[in-house]
Amino acid sequence: MKKSTPFSHIKFSCCTLLCCLVAFPTSNANEVKNKLQASIDRDAEESIEIAQTIWDLAELGYQEFESSKLLQQKAKEAGFTVETAVADIPTAFVASYGSGQPTIGILGEFDALPGLSQKVSQHREAHIEGGAGHACGHNLFAAGSWAAAKAIKEQIANGTLSGTIRFYGTPAEEGGAGKVYMARSGVFDDVDVMLHWHPAGFNDASPRSTNANKGAKFRFHGIPAHAALSPEKGRSALDAVEAMNFMANLMREHVPESSRIHYVITQGGEAPNVVPEFAEVFYYIRHPDFKTVQELFDRLVLTAQAAAMGTETKMDFEVINGSYNILPNTTLSQITYNNLVEVGGVTYNADEQKFAEELYTTLYKPDAKLGSQEQIRPFVPSAGRASSDVGDV
Repeated sequence: MKKSTPFSHIKFSCCTLLCCLVAFPTSNANEVKNKLQASIDRDAEESIEIAQTIWDLAELGYQEFESSKLLQQKAKEAGFTVETAVADIPTAFVASYGSGQPTIGILGEFDALPGLSQKVSQHREAHIEGGAGHACGHNLFAAGSWAAAKAIKEQIANGTLSGTIRFYGTPAEEGGAGKVYMARSGVFDDVDVMLHWHPAGFNDASPRSTNANKGAKFRFHGIPAHAALSPEKGRSALDAVEAMNFMANLMREHVPESSRIHYVITQGGEAPNVVPEFAEVFYYIRHPDFKTVQELFDRLVLTAQAAAMGTETKMDFEVINGSYNILPNTTLSQITYNNLVEVGGVTYNADEQKFAEELYTTLYKPDAKLGSQEQIRPFVPSAGRASSDVGDV
């Protein structure tokens, strides 16, 4: 296989994903790899354009209407059959081509994060002040996965490969658990192999698990009163939130070390001179094992109940999201790694190198060093600290 040429990170992402698609039966793997690489090279500019467009759109989870529309249109133009609004999610879709086994699925995420709007710049510079932005690179995720699916489709069409390729448009990964609802609807049930990846500051194909996660909003309802004239008549919902948070922070000492508990107060009242009638706090709990997450969550509910009792308020909660830990496929990871080594790392051209150097100076304790883009990390299984709804797939 020829080494990738230096036009952008998106190309390398596509190639990496393509290389693991040897799950398709073929008698000449090297020939197929070369054809796939050629497809990626040919469609490079289109891939970059898709990534840039989704970057500019920067749509939040479950609101990715234009991003989803763009990807669906590309799939239809390429001859895929597109099923829309799967799992009753307007922006979710499945694009399929081919027939029979194996059925290989590739996940594509395209949702952005709130408040992180950013121009393509070395410095903090919002595209839309207060708007959303692609801090996790899901614009690359979508474009790279689509390029891989399209290249595989072409090899099925010309008879080089047999089977079915699917591109899954999966919305709302960022806290929305979109894939959980898709999994519940059964859209992944007949897939033989499901592939995913993620943009990062390093080149790696080691098997990596994630933390299971459960998120919920705890809502407290009190009695309003004037905070100066008659505070004794009020019962503060904000006091309940603070009491819960205090107990939750004490709980941190008595949980497994690999646990993570974090929260943000989403509503704390309207004015200082009014005893808050309503307050809300949003909690996440993470751990490598979902059973432990549930046990910790049950303990967290006890702190909420105790807080309500102690402040004479009422409490209810709503589970917002939850996901299992990813169970990595070591065999496919090893195949991917072998091909990743064969493809090699990324080589920047002069303009890209200059941009990277200027960007690097603005980062706080960056994980990767300049020059690491040309390196491949050793194959070492590990456990990540983040969470993803990929675990439910």
